[in-house]
Order: sequence, then C-alpha cells, then structure tokens
Amino acid sequence: MRPPRTLGWLAAVTLALGCGRSAATRTANPQATLPGPADSLIPDGPLGASIRRGRGLLAATRDSLPAHVGNGLRCVSCHLDGGRRQSGSWVGVFARYPQYRPRSATVETIEYRVNDCFRRSMNGTALPSDGPDMRDIVAYLWFLSRDVPIAPATPSNRLAKWAALTADTGAGARVYGATCAKCHGPDGQGTAVAPPVWGPQAYNLGAGMTRVRTAAAFIRDNMPFDQPGSLSDQQALDVAAYVNAHPRPDFPDKIHDWPNGDAPPDVAYPTLAGPRRETPAPAAGRTP
Repeated sequence: MRPPRTLGWLAAVTLALGCGRSAATRTANPQATLPGPADSLIPDGPLGASIRRGRGLLAATRDSLPAHVGNGLRCVSCHLDGGRRQSGSWVGVFARYPQYRPRSATVETIEYRVNDCFRRSMNGTALPSDGPDMRDIVAYLWFLSRDVPIAPATPSNRLAKWAALTADTGAGARVYGATCAKCHGPDGQGTAVAPPVWGPQAYNLGAGMTRVRTAAAFIRDNMPFDQPGSLSDQQALDVAAYVNAHPRPDFPDKIHDWPNGDAPPDVAYPTLAGPRRETPAPAAGRTP
C-alpha cells in the first residue's frame, strides 16, 4: 500500500492558505468551526491508518494517484477544508449512499460516485472499486459521517434562485480579472496557489461544475477564497458563465447522461435522451 507523498499533502495545505490574505487573517483553529468529527477522534490502529491515508489521497490526489488524474485538480479543489465546508461537504455523505441519481438513472454506490468524480472533475480514470485506494477514501468518508443517521438525501431546490438571473459573460470577465485572476491566473490555467478553471488541465465537460448554476452556487459560497461570500449572486453567475464559456477537455460519455430525459435546464450539452434545450437569444454580451 503506497502512502501519499508527504510533499503533496503539505502542498495541499499550503495551497489552501496561500491565495489572497495571509493565513493569519483566517480562523485560528478551523477545526473548531467546521462540521464533522474532530480529527482527534480518528482511532489508532489499521482503521485509523486507512482513514488518514484516505484523507491524504483526497488532499493530494494528483500526486498520490497520477495514473487516475488527468488534470491539475485535487479532490479538495472543490471539496474545501478537507470536505468539511458546507458547500460540497463530505460530512454525512457516506450515510446517504446508496442513492438513486437521475444523471445515471441508477442506484449508485459511494464507490460509483467517487469514480464519477475521477472520470469527470479529475478528467481521469476510475479506481478499482475493491482496491486499497478506494477502500481508504471510503474509510475517510465513513469517518466524516460519524454519528450521522443513515437517511436519503434531503430534497433541495438550492439552484432554483439562479433561474431568475441572466448571466453576462462580459461582466463576468471583468469580475474574473479583478477578483479571480490573482489566484487562477489571467488565462484560467491556474497558479501555484489555485487550480486551473478552463483549458486542458481543468475539469472536463461532463463535470457538474460545467453547469452554470452549480458553478455559480459554489463561487457565491466559497470565492474568492480569502473573502468567501463577498460576491453578489449576479457576480457569481456572471463569473460562472464566463469561466464555462472557455474550452476544456471533452467527456464523450456525457451523451449518456440523464437517460430518462430529465436533465436540469442548465446542462450545456445534448444527450441521447434529450437534446440541449433551446433558450431565447440573450442580450448582447449576456448568456442565458
């Protein structure tokens, strides 16, 4: 069993603190304010070693699992604070699987869902579902669900509010240049402190983040990294549309998504079950 590279894990921690204001301006003890069990509750022995290794793999994914990662992202690029931040939280996720998901129109196991991220967000290849890497990742997700009752995911309409707004990619370009480029680079290719958001090293077309409303919700809650929540809903939507208007790797299997024809309205690609929805032509410089 190959342990994650120490330097990769340290780099992940450094990147989490490195962009924008100094680490001193952030919470002195993030563990005290984040949901989920404290790391001090990780047990000793083989189970604890598996949990810690799983956490390391998720923090330094591309360094630890290079054969399965095809871009410049790590799992914690989207699941911030080790998967403990509310947006994209892993806390409790183990307790919600297996679950039915419309995108695949099947009951997915947690291993299936992890591999979906490897294939889409990481633009890579699936891990063996019964291998030690998947085992340790799932062990960490299990630990984060400590004391969470097993229950289906709560129905949510968290993305509905974005339907009332119209994205403006021109405005998004201005916000990106003023707020986002310092970390993600003016060309979107990433820097030493933040991942790429478009181009060959970014998430591919099948990733959930290519949905403008999903990306807008993530940006609104979490970006900029040093001042989360400082953008308005409109600014977050504008930036999401601007970022997702740029090229990125394809995901050929996306054609099979939502086989029952129930794709959300912001899915940007056609599927076999239902072509991309026609939308009214936007005003100049705007994206519906």
